Amino acid sequence: MRWFIRDYHDDDLESVVRLLDATSAHQGSVFGLAEVITALRDDQPAVVAQRDDEVVGAVVSTVSGDRAWVVRLAIAEEWRGQGMASALLLGLERALDDQRVRVLSYVLPEEEQLADGLANAGFTRRPAVAYFDKVVSVESAQADVLADLGGHVLPARLWDDLAGMHREKDLIERRVVAPLDRAEIATRHGVEPPRAIVLFGPPGTGKTSFARAIASRLGWPFVEILPSALLADPAGPAQALRTAFEQVRRLERVLVFIDEVEEIASVRGDSPTGPMHGLTNELLKVVPAFRQHDQRLLVCATNDLRSLDPAFTRPGRFDYVIPIGTPDDAARAAIWTRYVDASRVDVDTLVRRSASFTPAEIAHVARVASQSSFERAVYAGSDGDGPTTEDHLAALADARPSVTDEVQALFDADVADLARL
Repeated sequence: MRWFIRDYHDDDLESVVRLLDATSAHQGSVFGLAEVITALRDDQPAVVAQRDDEVVGAVVSTVSGDRAWVVRLAIAEEWRGQGMASALLLGLERALDDQRVRVLSYVLPEEEQLADGLANAGFTRRPAVAYFDKVVSVESAQADVLADLGGHVLPARLWDDLAGMHREKDLIERRVVAPLDRAEIATRHGVEPPRAIVLFGPPGTGKTSFARAIASRLGWPFVEILPSALLADPAGPAQALRTAFEQVRRLERVLVFIDEVEEIASVRGDSPTGPMHGLTNELLKVVPAFRQHDQRLLVCATNDLRSLDPAFTRPGRFDYVIPIGTPDDAARAAIWTRYVDASRVDVDTLVRRSASFTPAEIAHVARVASQSSFERAVYAGSDGDGPTTEDHLAALADARPSVTDEVQALFDADVADLARL
């Protein structure tokens, strides 16, 4: 095990102070130790990195209005340069979620290695001084709208965290992210940035993860509209959908995500008065209106592309219809490497044995193997350091991939007939 990030607890005080004292000579701060202790005792947001029973990293902040200041970030010497700084800062962002903090700032004495960690976590260095800041939320009025919609600003680096899936990432980067992120260059070359896309593929292939990662990559707030919530709304699903998009219109920039969109945009039947017919009609109305605004993207995901009403996916409403399939060998290798210790586990064997497994299924198999290793250590007194190749192969043998040959054949037909890239 390397280390894991968790919230600071009161009984961590002694360990954190000892860490700060041990690292102060090389990891300075413009804030003194007394200010750090005061922040901790005042229950200001803080997180720690723990390995076994030892605190090996900590970041402490203090909140003032809509800005949080990092008062100290300390990492045990043996763990420096291994990504802990950015992991601690991203953990702090999660701890700040309910604080209505818009900007996270750090004034750093000259210390270039930690500066790299700040840059990796999405911070921007301001000129003339070693002052870093990062917008982690939206301004207050926008935050209220976002809260009403159940939306939020996602942690940075979700795009980088998408293991494998390089073909899909490259396509989405070129077709979707780049034109939105560099709109002036796109316009100069006659490229109209996309306003709405559909992601389709078997369950578990990562469509939701891609939608979240696009929002993270762009730095836009993420709002998910749940078909089940629309269908259960007392005002009626069509009115609920209309109200949601009216609220979205008040946001300056946003990615709106609708998963399992086939529930509200399926092929319309013969009855023009049915509730689903009216909901699909309303969705067909709101998409063109949504498209009239810059810095907004609608991402819809479906497991059953052929069940969608043809009027819904036609060009003019959706710019691209993008397949998200099961990972290939290279992608599975990258995914496995994220979950296993490659120095102890035969990744090549796992890649061969997990053909047709989705990223979600690989994650589940890795979790089962880890649980087996854990139980062996706790109940059988094993001295092992973690799950083995055999643990993973046993978990794979018990797993049943959801993408059967029949499902794969249907997906391949959808790619050939309906994808629009």
